[in-house]
Amino acid sequence: MYGDQPWLNHYPSEVAPSIDYPKHNLGYLLVDAASRYPKQLAIEFMGTRMTYEQLLQASYRIADGLRGLGLRRGDRVALMLPNCPQMIIAYFGVLLYGGIVVMTNPLYKEGELANQLRDSEASIIITLDIIYPRVEQVKKLTSLQHVVVTSIADYLPFPKNAAYKLKTKSEGLNQHVPNVPSVHRFKQLLARSQPHTVCLEVNAEEDIALLQYTGGTTGIAKGVMLTHYNLLANTIQSSHWFYRSRRGEEIFLAALPCFHVFGLTVLLNQAVYIGGTLVLHPRFDSLQVLKSIQKHKATIFPGAPTMYIAINHNPKAKQYDITSIQACVSGSASLPLEVQETFEALTGGRLIEGYGLTEASPVTHANNLWGYRKLGSIGIPFPDTLAAIVDSDTGEHLPIGEIGELIVKGPQVMKGYWNRPQDTEAVLKDGWLYTGDMGKMDEEGFFYIVDRKKDLINASGFKVYPREVEEILFMHPDVKEAVVLGVPDPYRGETVKAFVVRKEGAAVSEEELIAFCRAKLSSFKIPRIVEFRTELPKTIIGKVLRRKLAEEEQSRQADRQP
Repeated sequence: MYGDQPWLNHYPSEVAPSIDYPKHNLGYLLVDAASRYPKQLAIEFMGTRMTYEQLLQASYRIADGLRGLGLRRGDRVALMLPNCPQMIIAYFGVLLYGGIVVMTNPLYKEGELANQLRDSEASIIITLDIIYPRVEQVKKLTSLQHVVVTSIADYLPFPKNAAYKLKTKSEGLNQHVPNVPSVHRFKQLLARSQPHTVCLEVNAEEDIALLQYTGGTTGIAKGVMLTHYNLLANTIQSSHWFYRSRRGEEIFLAALPCFHVFGLTVLLNQAVYIGGTLVLHPRFDSLQVLKSIQKHKATIFPGAPTMYIAINHNPKAKQYDITSIQACVSGSASLPLEVQETFEALTGGRLIEGYGLTEASPVTHANNLWGYRKLGSIGIPFPDTLAAIVDSDTGEHLPIGEIGELIVKGPQVMKGYWNRPQDTEAVLKDGWLYTGDMGKMDEEGFFYIVDRKKDLINASGFKVYPREVEEILFMHPDVKEAVVLGVPDPYRGETVKAFVVRKEGAAVSEEELIAFCRAKLSSFKIPRIVEFRTELPKTIIGKVLRRKLAEEEQSRQADRQP
């Protein structure tokens, strides 16, 4: 491979290149934290506060309650919840009793939900009352035996709980839950269960802790099997990278959803591992986040680029003191340089770009937080993580500086895809995970993602990487957000199209943006079409949905056909 692994030369002295990872139940993170920091605040949720001691007792109770519903070691339990205390209680309760957590997006529609529940064969789901109607519609198509229902109001203090109920009722959100044997109220289940001490032994390297569904490297939703060892290793790797973090003292701003594996590892698992406090936000709102950082003096704020963009452009941002922020890692999409520099100037903290994918628990690379870093790079591999750039077709390792497919190997790499051995074999080869991302490595061991292999634009035979064009567009002072993709062109095969959101009050034209790009890009990379939008379609964590934009373009092309 790359001989002496040049990235090791840029490890801070505080970070060991290799770490000894424990081989126990992932749920033991909470048992250990409650033992070390029993009175430390574990959760702050809109005025509700819960210590580690209280969180562990509640998790023991829900474990006992789920056991009473028939949960057995290895059974799958779906959690369809936003960031709220119930999510964390249920997560650890399932793990402590040896179950497998199936994280489920609360925004899923009936078809998506049915597919995931059917594939995972989950026997229990824990969800919100306002989501219950969707679950009820698909229940008969799945293996569900029990539905545990809660409400955001269950963990809100008075009078916020009453106000929440009135608000949801006025918005026409259905809070009715039938009184039938297979449906249970979360708070009632806790009340009638016992806090029996439990933390079942597991084979950490083989037993699955989490089934996390992803489009992965092929675009088909698959269940990624992450073991207890995978998730423990990545949690500890992440914590060592944050080597200045103070045990029992850090305040984590949790706006990134914990049902996404990025939030799960760098927020939930990492916070509990070091005895930190999680300030939970059920959804991201830039103004609420600004208020929350000032009020709670948050120190660590992992997020997606769109979150930092929203804060940078919030007109009230400078009215709030957010200088408590010390460390932020951005994931899920590329981080534009302008966004990084503006956010660091605003907070005085460090914002670095990292890289990962669900199949790697998810983090494999990151820039140094307080040491040598390269803006625009995804950084260097984590401890015990190998990385290489290869020819996608032959698997041949490519020289420094050449573009190819990024492959990774390490303790955080998944066991495989749930019930999909052929898909597993396609991306796991001799322990190496083929990421589907095109990138390169420089002479110092820093890696750069050029783009997804599937997003590559072929314009008249020339390769165009969307990220390169997007970086140029972000340099324009009137551009707030931008995404680039290839659209069908009768002459060039594909041509470059940019979707742009202007900054508030800006009036830059299509011609001006194209001229701006012409001064900085080769002719074949210049967008030929610019479409202005008020917003871009995004996932709940703020990742732009290129697929949706592409589908819209395909639909337009079809409508134009005679």
